[in-house]
Amino acid sequence: MHAHHGARPVGARVTLLTEGTYPHSHGGVSVWCDQLVQGMPDIDFDVVAVTGTGHEPLAWELPPHVREVRTVPMWGATPRGRAPRGRARHRLAATWERFVTALLDPRAEPGFGPALYALARAAADGTLGAFLRGDDAVDILAAVWNRPHSAVHRARPTLHDAVTVTGLLEHALRPLAAPTPREGICHAVSGGVAVLPGLVALDRYDVPLLLTEHGVYLRERYLGYRTAPYRWPVKAVILAFFRLLAEETYRCATLITPGNQYNRLWEEQGGAAPDSIRTVYNGVDPAAFPPAGPEPDAPTLSWAGRVDPIKDLETLIRAFAQVRQEIPEARLRLFGGTPRGGEAYRERCERLAAGLGHGDAVVFEGRVDDIRDAYEAGNVVMLSSISEGFPFTLIEAMSCGRATVSTDVGGVREAVGDTGLVVPPRDPGAMARAAVTLLTDPARRRAMGEAARLRVVEQFTLRQTIDTFRGIYLELPAMARPSVGVWTPAEPAAHAPGAPAHVTGAGSLAG
Repeated sequence: MHAHHGARPVGARVTLLTEGTYPHSHGGVSVWCDQLVQGMPDIDFDVVAVTGTGHEPLAWELPPHVREVRTVPMWGATPRGRAPRGRARHRLAATWERFVTALLDPRAEPGFGPALYALARAAADGTLGAFLRGDDAVDILAAVWNRPHSAVHRARPTLHDAVTVTGLLEHALRPLAAPTPREGICHAVSGGVAVLPGLVALDRYDVPLLLTEHGVYLRERYLGYRTAPYRWPVKAVILAFFRLLAEETYRCATLITPGNQYNRLWEEQGGAAPDSIRTVYNGVDPAAFPPAGPEPDAPTLSWAGRVDPIKDLETLIRAFAQVRQEIPEARLRLFGGTPRGGEAYRERCERLAAGLGHGDAVVFEGRVDDIRDAYEAGNVVMLSSISEGFPFTLIEAMSCGRATVSTDVGGVREAVGDTGLVVPPRDPGAMARAAVTLLTDPARRRAMGEAARLRVVEQFTLRQTIDTFRGIYLELPAMARPSVGVWTPAEPAAHAPGAPAHVTGAGSLAG
């Protein structure tokens, strides 16, 4: 805990809810969180961070007004707790049956929300995890999905599938046991499991819930599970969970602040009321990203980000191979770290470059101390992602006055306008043609780069973003909605300050 200095605005206590990002890792969303926190020294922040094991070191130096960071480990050691007995066991079994019925039976009454909040009561009591690790939970799931009209009955789900699903849901629900803020505002900086403590705080204590989605969490789960090594019944249930969780979040959030119009469409489609959505673009400090120095001597494409399948470096490498057919001296420099667990993906990309005959011209530079070096290293800065929100690397590169080639995902088109070239995702040919166009036309590159910096200065500054969120933090308490679920108050001891900060669990489900 840190001491307070000076007066604080009324109601300006903000609990950030994060998953796999701030303050334990680097990357766009973490940068965004750090900028928000550093930009508001007059507001107190707490953080409830969903992490992999709970042992991750802090990646950011936290200022004094970040008062507390609590981690919710998704994997690692098994959390303590005992399965309930007697009537409490029957009640929890009935709640679990309602919950999995909502996931599996298209004819079920809308029972997801009420069942979720009832499960949160068991999580607070320390009984949910132990129950889900026992045979009863698996048996109930198997009975529900073997009903003739269940969504997966025809796929002949096995007992092994039932054990797998129950285990995955046990991990996904661990954030329900996180300490629940009783005052101020909860600000979830992604959808998905990070929101769970915020939904509980809204339901129990009427704490307003603010949701900011950078990428569309549900869409990224669909993309991720497409290649996940599970049988279809397992994928169907887990994706149903994420879909219903997204709908519950969109329905209940006091305010939703997508970073672009594309996310807004997903949120409206997911059931968010249009008047509860307000688009707030990410911003950068143009002084921190001044015009880059001279271009490199050899024609170079540069890329910055974390090495991750969602960034689709394979398409970028295939496009680069086509660029080299026309510009044999071209280089591709990739700047950014490889998250733990992502080593196999980086090796796959390196093998691809070598297999295409361009291993010598594709360099993985690793983490760079000053990201501006990554933008300066290229004549053209590339973005090849299959999913993005409003990408920081893009507006940083634009602020540095570099022309860009980007995939048409998320808020990319809104960010770039006509100051860069935008191509379809997963299309190496289109990406290569755009890169060749700019590499062979220095005058057009220069004009685009100058226009890009001007666009950032006029529309996407960090100061605008911070001022907007400060205003939202101050107005949100007056917008609080009534209670959303059917919560029966637990014994005070269950939520007492100083209750265990750690819950435990399969790497962050955020991927």
